[in-house]
Amino acid sequence: MKLKTCMKTLLLAPLFVATTGALAQQSDQSYATYITEEQWQMVNELPGVDRQIVSRDIGRLNLSVGIIHRGAVSADSAANANTPPAANPCGVTSTNRSSGARGIMHLHQTETYIIVSGSGTLVTGGTIMNGSASEPDSNVTLVLNGPSCSGMIVGDWVAKHVKEGDVIIIPEGTPHGWLEVPVHVDYMSVRPDYDRVLAPYVNPALGSDFKVKTE
Repeated sequence: MKLKTCMKTLLLAPLFVATTGALAQQSDQSYATYITEEQWQMVNELPGVDRQIVSRDIGRLNLSVGIIHRGAVSADSAANANTPPAANPCGVTSTNRSSGARGIMHLHQTETYIIVSGSGTLVTGGTIMNGSASEPDSNVTLVLNGPSCSGMIVGDWVAKHVKEGDVIIIPEGTPHGWLEVPVHVDYMSVRPDYDRVLAPYVNPALGSDFKVKTE
């Protein structure tokens, strides 16, 4: 019950629905939006790994909420994952301390992870080696996190086991990735967007009847 209470508190945020009629309400902060447990679980059942639920302008910044599902990951598979040469390289080119985990860092966006199911070993910190920058027209750049750099996490990183109920704050520019996931891990991501790199968004799975519910 504590987890549900925490999630409902963090998810109680206004939502700007990008329709012609709603544009005039962009700066109106007098209403709240409710994302039900059933709604985020429905989005979490969609194909893919990281699915944005909503993103909206809340006045001083944009705020997005996503739900991520990751299946089993072994330390060996993470370390030995083969990737083609980057078309848009980013990060450092050499180091003497590798985490063995591939990850990503976002140039503009902080994330708060709320683990809702499962567990795993999360690597944070350090930097990205021989990374690949997200394409300008990619889902990562336009919908999820804005410009990002993906690759092997190296340098001054930390590995920590996390489980259901844990909360992790990952500042912008901080690499993060999973070294090991025994079975699965599902987590909500609350994403403040101070630089407004993401456009307002409502996941299509919520349907055209998804409305702002006022108190």
